[in-house]
Amino acid sequence: MTIAPTLIEKENVVDLLFPNIPLEKSKADMNKLIQKLRRSMVLGNIHRTKMRIIFEDSVGLKEVRTTIWAVGDKNIVLKKGVVIPINRVVDVIL
Repeated sequence: MTIAPTLIEKENVVDLLFPNIPLEKSKADMNKLIQKLRRSMVLGNIHRTKMRIIFEDSVGLKEVRTTIWAVGDKNIVLKKGVVIPINRVVDVIL
């Protein structure tokens, strides 16, 4: 049984706390996630495509639907400089 993420607005992401402990993922899974994030960034910047970003904060699973403006080494950046640590992202879905 999987738990459905709580849908939140991107403006509320800044109020969340993200633990320093990364989610458990294999190196291969992390590489796939980073590829998906980069592809999502291109879709967002060129086509203004909104993505479903599923991540885990200190409370539980959350989902935000927005464009990804940038993908760095440790974080993704959404509109207005909102940041989500990559090591807390579960998945990104078109």
